[in-house]
Amino acid sequence: MELINLSFEILAFLFVIAIVAGFLDTLAGGGGLLTLPALMMSGMPPLAALATNKLQSTAGVATATVMMLRNKRVRWRDVKYLMLAAFIGSALGTLIVQIMNTEALTIVIPIVIAAIGIYFLVTPVIDDNTKKPRVSPNVYKYVVTPTIGCYDGLFGPGTGSFFALAGRSLRAQPFLQATAVAKTLNFSTNLASLIVFIFAGHVVWLVGIIMMAGQFIGAWLGSHCLFKIPVKYLRYLVVVMCFAMLAKYLTS
Repeated sequence: MELINLSFEILAFLFVIAIVAGFLDTLAGGGGLLTLPALMMSGMPPLAALATNKLQSTAGVATATVMMLRNKRVRWRDVKYLMLAAFIGSALGTLIVQIMNTEALTIVIPIVIAAIGIYFLVTPVIDDNTKKPRVSPNVYKYVVTPTIGCYDGLFGPGTGSFFALAGRSLRAQPFLQATAVAKTLNFSTNLASLIVFIFAGHVVWLVGIIMMAGQFIGAWLGSHCLFKIPVKYLRYLVVVMCFAMLAKYLTS
């Protein structure tokens, strides 16, 4: 799918947004809170915005995932089955969104963005001294991971943050480990959703490729900063992004 009448200024704006989103997504998750509203504000229909968002965000999380695996922040054997579960959940969610009323998405998406921001704002910070996991590995693998994956297929913004929080609160992972694992799972969900959207013909390729370049730059920078920034500052990046983009979205 291609759209016309996208000016150079709009394309440049989306490129810059992708750089910032790739950087922040690698650090704290929630990059889709920037890119999805930006795509919709550019005039795209909801399904085209969702599909193109998956194309460009896949570049960012793929870059982050390669960096995490290469630097041994995560091990392939520890995440491969979780990635498969996330992939399946995301594919199902993306199939479901194809039959939804697209007009409803223009209402649902800002509600979801607001809910994510409020959730991160009011929930207590979970430190790295969480004593023990709250769910078993099988429940996490077969229920929690595909459920979050399904959400990513349906909407997407905040998925990386949800994976990170689930790893910390439900599996007692340290913050940085949970964040690193979340990148691999988010890559899997994005890839699954992207494949479905490509076959459905909703991707706007020109915009997606331009934003992929921005995502690559942002994710590369973020991967080098992730383990250098104090943990306490990362959580609140998501809250700031949520409410800033919600305000922009509602006033556009």
